[in-house]
Amino acid sequence: PHLMDVLRIYLQRTLAVSTVKHGVFLDVFEIGVLITGQSGLGKSELALELISRGHSLIADDAVELYRTGPETLDGRCPPMLKDFLEVRGLGVLNIRHIFGETSIRPKKILQLIINLVAADDEYMKRLDRLSIRSETESILDVSVRSVTLPVAVGRNLAVLVEAAVRNYILQLRGKDSTKEFLERHQSMLKENEASHENSID
Repeated sequence: PHLMDVLRIYLQRTLAVSTVKHGVFLDVFEIGVLITGQSGLGKSELALELISRGHSLIADDAVELYRTGPETLDGRCPPMLKDFLEVRGLGVLNIRHIFGETSIRPKKILQLIINLVAADDEYMKRLDRLSIRSETESILDVSVRSVTLPVAVGRNLAVLVEAAVRNYILQLRGKDSTKEFLERHQSMLKENEASHENSID
């Protein structure tokens, strides 16, 4: 039975369907986060700042994703790129040597995708600030929660990514801050309407 269990796990990993995604894969608050976006938006610089804040790198540039279960994507780093992060102006950095063993993770289950998009003032004005629509992205027929993060001058992306991950963790626990705010707003409107009607009477 022990041999069969070992073989089953080995075959499940070896024969799993896989794909490669472009981006930076990190462990942020124990959540597997894939940061994607067009070249030049600062994904690697953002990853470097998150690593300096105590989070861990799994893979930079190319992320190998394996579907190891019906709703599970296992993210790993190609052997060639292990431990390395390329930052423009600094070249290729060995993250393990710079930040230590805890700055690297061999693999992680992908749970959240953060897509960086270039934004100007007009784009920021058009954003629906109170949208509660949950975005998802399908990879190997597995739906993964997705967040679009505008990149604009003056925005602290590392803090925003941490906040997005914390918010995702809260949503897993059944807490939705935006929904809670809208419900409170509706409740106050109803109370004001009732108070106004009573004053008229």
